[in-house]
Amino acid sequence: MRKQVLFFLGILIIGLSSVFTEVRAQRDGRPLDNIFDKEHIRNKRPIPYPSIREADIIWSKRVWRIIDLREKVNLPLYYPVTPSDDRFSLISLLLHGIKYEGLNAYSINDDEFKVRISRDDVNEAMGATLEITRVINPDTGIEEEVEVMRDERVDEVKQILVKEVWYFDRNYSRMDVRILGICPIREYTNLAGEVLKRQTFWINYPEARDLFARYEVFNTGNDAQRRSFDDIFIKRFFGSYIVQESNVYNRGIQDYAVGVEALLESQRIRNEIFTFEHDLWEF
Repeated sequence: MRKQVLFFLGILIIGLSSVFTEVRAQRDGRPLDNIFDKEHIRNKRPIPYPSIREADIIWSKRVWRIIDLREKVNLPLYYPVTPSDDRFSLISLLLHGIKYEGLNAYSINDDEFKVRISRDDVNEAMGATLEITRVINPDTGIEEEVEVMRDERVDEVKQILVKEVWYFDRNYSRMDVRILGICPIREYTNLAGEVLKRQTFWINYPEARDLFARYEVFNTGNDAQRRSFDDIFIKRFFGSYIVQESNVYNRGIQDYAVGVEALLESQRIRNEIFTFEHDLWEF
C-alpha cells in the first residue's frame, strides 16, 4: 500500500512540474524553446570572495593583459554579435547592464575608477553618434538631409584590456588573482583608411559580477552545461597575454620593447609570477 501511495505521489509531482513549466513558458506569451526551463544561470549569484586582510598579503603585483576576442578560445566572448537565444556577447552584455541594470561605466583617463561617465559618453565611445545622411522624402519625392543615430559598433570591439592583481596570501598559503576592471577596445578604420585602436570605457569587475553570473556563455561541448561570464573570468577560461606590469615608470611593454622582444618580456612577467610561489617552498 505504501509503495502505491509513493508511486501516485511521484506521478502527481511529475504532472505538476510539467504544468508549472508550461505556465512559466507562457508567462511572456511565447512557447518554450527548449525541453526545460533554464533557471540555473538565471538565478545564479556570484560566489563571494574570501575576506582578505592587508597583513596576510606578503607579495602582490598588478598586471594588465589583453584578451584578443579573435582567438579561438575567446570566440564565445565575441559571439553572438547580435543577442540571440538569450545569449549576449561580452560587450553587448556590458552595454545592456549600463543601459538597463545600473552598471557604472568609468572614464578611460585613468584605470582607477574615479570618474563615472554617462550613457551618452558610452554611446559616443562605441561609435553611436549622429550622422547626416541623404534620404528621399516619400511625400515630396525630394532628397533631403536627415540626422540618423548609428548603432553601437559592437562588432568593432576586438580586444578586452583586463586589470588584475596577483597576490600571495599567507593565511591560505597560496597564490591567487583577482580581476579589478575590464575595458573594451574598439578597432576600426577611419575616413583616411587608418586602422585605429581606442579604449572605450572601464568597468569595475566586482560591480559587474552579479550581472555576469546571470548570463551564460556558449559551451561548444554541451548545451546543457553552459558557464556564466563570471565562471569564465574567475576560472580563467580565456586566452590572453600580458602588456604591462606595475613599475616605477608606469609604462607598458610596448614602450620599451617591440616584436619578439615584447613577446619574451610578456612571457618573463608571466613566469616570474608563477615561479614566485614555487620559490617559497623547500622540499
